[in-house]
Amino acid sequence: MGTLTGKTALVTGGSRGIGRAIAERLGREGARVAVHYGSDAGAAARTVAAVEEAGGSAFALRQELGVPGDAEALWRAFDAHAEGLDVLVNNAGIGAANSFAGIGEEEYDRIFAVNTKAPFFLAQSGADRLRDGGRVVNVSTGLSRAAMMPDAIAYAMSKSALDVFTRYLSKVLGPRGITVNAVAPGIVDTDVNADWLRDDAEAWAGAAAMSALGRVGTPEDIADVVAFLASDDGRWVTGQWIDATGGSLA
Repeated sequence: MGTLTGKTALVTGGSRGIGRAIAERLGREGARVAVHYGSDAGAAARTVAAVEEAGGSAFALRQELGVPGDAEALWRAFDAHAEGLDVLVNNAGIGAANSFAGIGEEEYDRIFAVNTKAPFFLAQSGADRLRDGGRVVNVSTGLSRAAMMPDAIAYAMSKSALDVFTRYLSKVLGPRGITVNAVAPGIVDTDVNADWLRDDAEAWAGAAAMSALGRVGTPEDIADVVAFLASDDGRWVTGQWIDATGGSLA
């Protein structure tokens, strides 16, 4: 513990699910965590409280992503609380509710705006705030490498673009000692998946069977990988797509 003492981290989509687990984990390592959220102020407040109860420090930032000016607005809010950044975790993302045949242009554009465009401009606008030797971690998906869920085609495409961004940004920021990596979860037990996963024993068993480890992933499984990359132990890992699917792609 304490690998991030004195550091400041920003976790987008940090109020729930994987984002909350990441925020709590970084907080336990000593980081001061900016918990970004889009609309659920109560969830963000609970995440901040959880970080603080565990001995960490945190504050919440509200900003809708995927709209013009979102990156600049989020950084202005961040600047009111902190000077400089050490760890940027682009976790916020949305999926598609429709199949290939059903998805429309508006939904398609929204998915790419949140999952691909927002991380690009958050990194661009935040580059001057990110200290030398800092970390950028983009939360991707195993679906960008394996077409396991055909109805997630637009979501997977947006995350594939994020993977390419990860590789190229590692070259851009590498001269400053900043590492950039993507962490790719498989099926994880979060509120987002509750309707089809938690409430369906057959779906749960099927998801567990996909993993080489025979279980469904947890948000903490992903947070631990992010914490490693954010720490000094991850200093020689950059430009990589980290498979955090529990062996689902093996």
